[in-house]
Amino acid sequence: MKIIVPLFLLTLIFVSSCNQKKTRNLAKNIIPPIAEKKSVNLEKHGDIRVDNYFWMNERDHPEVIDYLERENDYYKKLTAHTKEFQSNLFEEMKGRIKEDDASVPYKRNGYWYYVRYETGKGYPLFCRKKDSLESEEIILFDNNAMAEGQAYFDQAGYTISENNKMAAFGVDLISRRKYTIQFKNLETGEFLDEKIENTTGSAVWTNDNKTVYYTRKDEETLRSNQIFKHTLGTSPEDDTLIFQENDETFNTFVYKTKSRKFIMIGSSSTLTSEYQFAAAEDGAGDFKMLQKRERGLEYSVAHYGDAFYILTNMDNATNFKLMKTLETDTEKENWTAVVPHRKDVLLEDIDIFKDFLVISERTNGLNRIRITRWDETADYYLPFDNETYTAYTGTNVDFDTEILRYAYNALNTPTSVIDFNMVTKEKDVKKEQAVLGGTFKKENYIMERIWATARDGVKVPISIIYHKDTKKNGEAPLLQYAYGSYGNTIDPSFSSIRLSLLDRGFMYAIAHVRGGEYLGREWYEDGKLLKKKNTFTDFIDVSKHLIANEYTSEDHLYASGGSAGGLLMGGVINMAPELYNGVIASVPFVDVVTTMLDDSIPLTTGEYDEWGNPNIKEYYEYMKSYSPYDNAFAKAYPNLFVTTGYHDSQVQYWEPAKWVAKLREHNTGDHQILFYCDMDAGHGGASGRFEALKEIAKDYAFLLDLENIDK
Repeated sequence: MKIIVPLFLLTLIFVSSCNQKKTRNLAKNIIPPIAEKKSVNLEKHGDIRVDNYFWMNERDHPEVIDYLERENDYYKKLTAHTKEFQSNLFEEMKGRIKEDDASVPYKRNGYWYYVRYETGKGYPLFCRKKDSLESEEIILFDNNAMAEGQAYFDQAGYTISENNKMAAFGVDLISRRKYTIQFKNLETGEFLDEKIENTTGSAVWTNDNKTVYYTRKDEETLRSNQIFKHTLGTSPEDDTLIFQENDETFNTFVYKTKSRKFIMIGSSSTLTSEYQFAAAEDGAGDFKMLQKRERGLEYSVAHYGDAFYILTNMDNATNFKLMKTLETDTEKENWTAVVPHRKDVLLEDIDIFKDFLVISERTNGLNRIRITRWDETADYYLPFDNETYTAYTGTNVDFDTEILRYAYNALNTPTSVIDFNMVTKEKDVKKEQAVLGGTFKKENYIMERIWATARDGVKVPISIIYHKDTKKNGEAPLLQYAYGSYGNTIDPSFSSIRLSLLDRGFMYAIAHVRGGEYLGREWYEDGKLLKKKNTFTDFIDVSKHLIANEYTSEDHLYASGGSAGGLLMGGVINMAPELYNGVIASVPFVDVVTTMLDDSIPLTTGEYDEWGNPNIKEYYEYMKSYSPYDNAFAKAYPNLFVTTGYHDSQVQYWEPAKWVAKLREHNTGDHQILFYCDMDAGHGGASGRFEALKEIAKDYAFLLDLENIDK
């Protein structure tokens, strides 16, 4: 593979510029599809919005399919000159991946479990070995065989009965996250006939080895709203409804505690939690309320000994605290403090062992793993030595062990899986991510964490990586990424795929904008509901900071985001289109008002606490003021590449389709607006590890083509 760094970019641009200009001139003769305008008035609170493309909402209508196919044809024609480059990028990225790879095994109930891949195959094999890693391999599921002949395939993991003889697993063949639960006899290899449709894909075994609990979805909204009990050998039509979540803003789920003592049924909305528990000993399951829901009270539950351990925001613990309560007295009045609330430390998770409590924290944006002994004879943190790393605990299924498994990586450092002895403090690196091709050296890449000042004076952190030969002179291309919703934090993690940009002179920056939890829970609260615009302005102010400090310039700055991050992209190009040469919006949530007013659309009602309920005028007006679709007016938009999946259950295909049509209608500039709809995929894109790389190759080719880099 030829590595091209900025020292060679002038020569490369000179050599390729004639062909690029010729190609662009030819592209101007390719006419984009024109979507028919059919005016529909949408009225709420006395306000009328005119939607000329509302007709695209009619799934499977011949006119809709025809329009999407014409858009795909336009994309293919306009990018035909990059087809070979896309193929080369794909092979390059694939070439860095160890194809015959395997996960680090973990032991559970007498068996070692792991996942492995075979050379040339896109799907995993789920395997186990009995007693010892030297034992004969048992292939539980070969997804390559199971996916044969399918345009899309996804297995939602599996769970094993306590006697190790049966497996329950979920399969999605459509990409709408509607899984069918099936069962396999692991002694005979037989797949049972009974199938449970329209589930989340996971099942929880009770300790009788014949009963499972599972979550069903509403057929129309896809909200997880019912918990059922199924007994092997019976018809799913006869399954018992255990719990129904009637509040449309809540989802329900079920799991077994690490202690294997309890089955837990949880219900949650953005702001509120509730749990019930029942003994896992048999299939009967008389569930008892742990703590009844109270609006604004969030908590999660683990179990150890005779007590429940509860992460909660009770009593204004914004960044959460750890509490404890006995199994017999679970109401919050009986909760006692284990780890108090700290204003500058976000408590994210816990792992419980026989002698140790491990706490995952975040301070000033950085992951920290704290290890304490129950007898209080030890309390320390794992040491990490930079500001652009990611560390998290891994699969820790055993109680009675001194070993903590965790993972570590940084923007320039591949992931390591480490077994850490909590007594001796010795590390055993079980696996280091291989980066094939022979050219990668982490010392060739510079990492930085810098801070931009937002317009309201708040400091916004930025994680940056670039090749050491890339100069900070304002001429380097830079891809700025962010998400900024639901409290999801985008940590600065390693990507071998990203090297295809870095080695061609691109910088890469993660803007840790408000709406995530990078700087704690308040960072999230300040980027949602009636403060949502902070997410957009933070991103724009980060861009201005990068330009002002000569990391890049308006001619070479690019932006990318997906789903709610795609909403961010839509807001940014409406507010400051002049800052960006190109933008990638993947499965973007852009028709905010219309979607949030339609409670038949999957997931809408559960989102009210994130975006607001537009049936309330205040929220309606605020949403309308930033919704990308509603604010697409006459202006010169940057080059734009929008992608979606026809079967997307999170963001319906029509949102980006309508948005692109309206952008084309109002665009006053001559930049390209490209749109591609994968007719076989959903929110997560194509299935299989290599098919996903082809989608990234499309994105990268779009960016590199705009920079006149075609090798």
